[in-house]
Amino acid sequence: MGERKRHNYKNLKIWQLGIEISNDIFDVVKTFPENEKYDLSSQLNRCSISIPSNIAEGSSRTEKSFSHFLDIALGSSFELGTQLIIALHRNYIDKNKLQQLENKIEEFQKMTMGFQNGLS
Repeated sequence: MGERKRHNYKNLKIWQLGIEISNDIFDVVKTFPENEKYDLSSQLNRCSISIPSNIAEGSSRTEKSFSHFLDIALGSSFELGTQLIIALHRNYIDKNKLQQLENKIEEFQKMTMGFQNGLS
């Protein structure tokens, strides 16, 4: 049986960027209307937290299992992008803020897919 390689998630750039995205989302939803506190705001926060959380959890697993957790983190990033488009349509964010966040999410997606391709 081969030795299992562990990743220190705190040193992974994808985890660090995930934390940054999550913090950005928390800052953005503070500006949302109060009536969105338990709806879109909550969903955006949970979704953004899922990104670095799945990277951290997966880092303790086998390479194959880690890849699965990276898939979940990627899925959350695509879900987050959709929720931000909804926020734009609800006039909770402007196009400039959407573009800034989408750029960061896209960077995360590219980095994560590249990292995932490098796993055994």
